[in-house]
Amino acid sequence: MSILVNKDTKVLVVAITGREGTNHTKAMKEFGTQVVAGVTPGKGGMTHEGVPVYNSVAEAQRHHEVDCSIIFVPPAGAADAVLESAYAGVPLIVLITEGVPTVDMMRAVQEVKALDAESRASGGKGVRLIGGNCPGLVSSGECKVGIMPNRIYEKKGRIGLISRSGTLTYEAGKLLGDAGLGTSTTVGIGGDPVIGTTFADVLPMFEQDPDTDAIVLIGEIGGADEEAAAEYIKTSMKKPVVAFISGRTAPAGKRMGHAGAIIMGNVGTAESKLAAMADANVPVADTMPQIVELVQQVLAQRA
Repeated sequence: MSILVNKDTKVLVVAITGREGTNHTKAMKEFGTQVVAGVTPGKGGMTHEGVPVYNSVAEAQRHHEVDCSIIFVPPAGAADAVLESAYAGVPLIVLITEGVPTVDMMRAVQEVKALDAESRASGGKGVRLIGGNCPGLVSSGECKVGIMPNRIYEKKGRIGLISRSGTLTYEAGKLLGDAGLGTSTTVGIGGDPVIGTTFADVLPMFEQDPDTDAIVLIGEIGGADEEAAAEYIKTSMKKPVVAFISGRTAPAGKRMGHAGAIIMGNVGTAESKLAAMADANVPVADTMPQIVELVQQVLAQRA
């Protein structure tokens, strides 16, 4: 099994005819993802990269019953693109775009959550947003909805991976693969201050997945998502979790990389995150390669 996406997932690419949409559509299809449709307003009726293009998500949804949309729309229109997919009934929305105005993301996340609650109350699948400013997600050997390098995720494994960082996601995936462990599903939740899905949202999915034996969590300074994840792990998880926290040497008030990676006072510090992980009995790697050693240790202890 896997979480969120698998070999049967039907994917829609929003802004498919743009440069990023084109390049990543090619890569996703090469990976084996079922890209069934694309959307570019004004270009409906054409075929691009072997995929039919529609003027709107609703139109594409009527023809293909899309399971997931991936959005490459520029920042100014990205939040509206998210809501277009949400109101068209797409259950999983992946926003790759970086630099979406925070006020736009606040509005989009709030509306998506309201639509999710409404859908579930009426017996529907719900609506989930992943991102923005994220690399997407991939169930190894089955389906990639994102911008991760294909070669890292070709082999199926049994380690779940969640990360706020794009490049560290790739590095962790390669390290686990080279060690013979591999990944079940990798979820890049994004590094912006406002995102649609958090660590604590993804952890229960891995906890319930029979093909995931342990989870690696890649966090960073800024915000309180890692602390919330640690609290969930402490109270609700039986599967072992290993963590890595980047940005430990960043000075207070200094933005480091992601817009969400900023320390304000005592909030979002590396120390607070490390303390929360220690309280939840989550081993934290000092270096990226050490992640593999810790995963092997927790698996041996579980066995």
